Amino acid sequence: MGCWYSRIDREETVSRCKARKRYMKQLVKARQALAASHSMYLRSLRGTGSALLQFSNNETTLHLHHHVPPPPQPQAPPPPMSPSSDTWTSATTASPALPPPPPPPPSSSWDFWDPFAPATASRSATEEDWEATTSASEVAVTATTTATGAASMAAPPSVVSEFSKDTGSELAMVVSRNTKELVEIVKEVDEYFLKAADAGSQLSVLLEVSNSSFSTQCKGGKVYNYGCNLSTPTTWTWNWNQKMEGMGKLGEDRIGGNLGASVVGTSHCSTIERLYAWEKKLYQEVKNAEAIKIEHEKRVAQLRKLEVKRADYIKTEKTKKEVEKLESQMMVAAQAIETTSTEIIKLRESELYPQLLDLVKGLMCMWRSMYEIHQVHTHIVQQLKYFNFIPSNEPTSEIHRQSTLQLELEVQQWHLSFCNLVKAQRDYIQSLAGWLRLSLFQFSKNPLLRTSQESKIYSFCEEWHLAVDRIPDKVASEGIKSFLTVIHAIVVQQAEEYKQKKKVDSAFKDFEKKAAELRSMESKYGPFSMPEMSKDPIADKRTKVEILRAKAEEEKSKHEKSVSVTRAMTLNNLQMGFPHVFQAMVGFSSVCMQAFESVYNQAKSIDQQHDVKRILP
Repeated sequence: MGCWYSRIDREETVSRCKARKRYMKQLVKARQALAASHSMYLRSLRGTGSALLQFSNNETTLHLHHHVPPPPQPQAPPPPMSPSSDTWTSATTASPALPPPPPPPPSSSWDFWDPFAPATASRSATEEDWEATTSASEVAVTATTTATGAASMAAPPSVVSEFSKDTGSELAMVVSRNTKELVEIVKEVDEYFLKAADAGSQLSVLLEVSNSSFSTQCKGGKVYNYGCNLSTPTTWTWNWNQKMEGMGKLGEDRIGGNLGASVVGTSHCSTIERLYAWEKKLYQEVKNAEAIKIEHEKRVAQLRKLEVKRADYIKTEKTKKEVEKLESQMMVAAQAIETTSTEIIKLRESELYPQLLDLVKGLMCMWRSMYEIHQVHTHIVQQLKYFNFIPSNEPTSEIHRQSTLQLELEVQQWHLSFCNLVKAQRDYIQSLAGWLRLSLFQFSKNPLLRTSQESKIYSFCEEWHLAVDRIPDKVASEGIKSFLTVIHAIVVQQAEEYKQKKKVDSAFKDFEKKAAELRSMESKYGPFSMPEMSKDPIADKRTKVEILRAKAEEEKSKHEKSVSVTRAMTLNNLQMGFPHVFQAMVGFSSVCMQAFESVYNQAKSIDQQHDVKRILP
């Protein structure tokens, strides 16, 4: 039996259907992974912003800023950058040492600040240039050990967001304002992290993220769609409540017999799960048909031998009837295959294809929003480069240490969820494209029916597959990772400060213990040496106490220096790390936006051409 089924599985048609079933099974899992990774990415954006705010609240209390009057009102800035084809603005020239803080700009500061070069510069780069130059940039982790005197600080620009009714997008305007504290700047950063998370909420509906996760993302019922309407009329609708209410009946239809039932408001999850059920059914039917075919060939050969030998009439007739029965079964099996194939095609064209179009549109809208938001992020954190401060001698508190560890954890989660999101999307389109390559043009008897619809979804998914493969996610991943390195360096320095504090506490404890012993001896024998004794124990004790005092003072001095290093290093690392990570995310989201826009527009163009051909006689 094992050899028999093995032979059937090796048949080309059966093998092809088995591979189709495997790809569809992978697609079902890939959709689940994509929904989960999308949810986790949005959650990580919220978590990073929240942890940054908590961290800055604790850090701000330890710094003393020196304010100066603001400079004259700057000129009105130009409109925000709009990306050209696979290009973005960045300055990525690396320098070995940290340059001095640059002077405030005379007018507008819309160009991206380059933390690695002495002056701000901008250049246009192709996608390949961006990947090569940005990946070469390393965020330097530096510790400023000394900073004396009260340094002056120019008033930095402040970002005020405006909603443009004409473009339906958030624009940033840079205006002059009094100096802001670190916590005020980070509060703005956190606000835009929340907006970035909200920008993915509509896509959460399409991907069918769990209801609780979706409710959390749509905090306060506010959804940022940035002018993108994802509810365009199609043969199905994305209605969350309808979907949830219809899941009971739908669950029966997914696995059970009524696979072809029409479901109002069908979800993407339902569609691909029903396609998977049909693919399993098709595989069994093709396998069964192949087994009947093999048996038929065997009986036909047997019948020919009997006829050649002029064998017993009854035996020959019996074999002939078996052959006719098998031929009848072959016809029934062929009809079952045709019916199942028709249902798969109907699902693919009437449900899956429109859903995929909306999914790509949702990705395009989300990354367009992310692009605009991360642009604003970049301009917000430019204000940090104007910060000079008098280093504080306030030690890092335990609460602050915990908030820094939490920040490191959240940025680590941001990096991990970003990598998972990119991988899940690649796995999804790879499974989908693989299934389409095997499923198209296989069982349709009429070649005239193949060209229009089938080639449409095929070319659309192939373009999508190519677009995803071309997206340079490594640069953005390294950008987040470099920011994580910056935060980790602060964690390490705080740990060193804490370790030094323990040494101070231990040294002073030893000193106080020996000093108490000295006072006890002096109260008993007096403060002077005793001539009747050859060795003066009080003098010896006093010498040891002085040595311990000096050691304690030395450890205290080291601790104060360590505190100063921590405070200076913290702000310096934020100045270095913030622009780099947001520039990387601006570049990535710009490329994503353009890639999905190109795929979507090309598909819509093909649809329009197809509609025109149908109308024309």
